[in-house]
Amino acid sequence: MTITVHGVMHGRTIELDEDLGVAEGQKVEVQVKLFQTAPKWGEGILRSAGGWADYPEMDAIMEKVHQNRKLERRPQLEDK
Repeated sequence: MTITVHGVMHGRTIELDEDLGVAEGQKVEVQVKLFQTAPKWGEGILRSAGGWADYPEMDAIMEKVHQNRKLERRPQLEDK
């Protein structure tokens, strides 16, 4: 008998979305197939937040970038 159900991983445990109707203690064979669900808007940035937290030089680098963005970039006309 083959049953297809979905679930979520929690460490070494898979929490199934529905009851399989299998007796407690029954041995089973499991095949795992990963699939992607559409992420909620903004979820990507939340997962990446804090990626540079252990990089102490980053504050100085970002300050330099901020200061460089303030510089005048247009060509200057020469006085005649």
